[in-house]
Amino acid sequence: MKRISYFLLLTGLLSSCAQKEQKLPILGSREPVEKTVDGKTVVDTVYQTIPSFKFINQDSVTVTEKDFDNVVYVADFFFTSCTSICPVMHRNMLKVYHAYKNNPGVKILSHSIDSKYDTPSVMKKYAKKLGVTGNQWQFVNGPHDEIYNIAAKNYLVSVEEDGNDPQNYIHQGWFVLIDKQKRLRGAYDGTNPQQVNQLIKDIQVLLNEYKH
Repeated sequence: MKRISYFLLLTGLLSSCAQKEQKLPILGSREPVEKTVDGKTVVDTVYQTIPSFKFINQDSVTVTEKDFDNVVYVADFFFTSCTSICPVMHRNMLKVYHAYKNNPGVKILSHSIDSKYDTPSVMKKYAKKLGVTGNQWQFVNGPHDEIYNIAAKNYLVSVEEDGNDPQNYIHQGWFVLIDKQKRLRGAYDGTNPQQVNQLIKDIQVLLNEYKH
């Protein structure tokens, strides 16, 4: 919990600074890489990015990272039968959805962590219940290990199965903002309305970066 609170505080501070500078921070790991430019050796920074993936969405259509090329998007992790934080998260995500519903440069990607129950038809019913139409907000599922690995290693969101939990799953409620280069640009508590409002503002800040 201390680690989560610290991450939330850090993200809040970075977002606050970003609003003043009109540019969001780049989160995740990074490493310096030497390269030669015009005969000179310079040091460039390589940032953590979301790797290639292949999942199935609520319409039984294969979704890959290429479907999110040249857009900014918000990612999260959930399962349709969740009765704890997921309903709150997706009520809040609806605010994001409606704020950018007519903007083709913004998408949402919700990953189910319940590979057994959350079939495309179940996710489709879930999407309809939320009032989600079209392909701007995708609900996807895939092999257990692939979903859990991309959550922990790439989106930096903790998800796990827990037999001691009444619903067998434990996951964090982060909404992760990804830019057009597939880099992590923000993380927001999806159960916190203030954090979600900040996300809505930060999406516009990120979109503005690409206008210059």
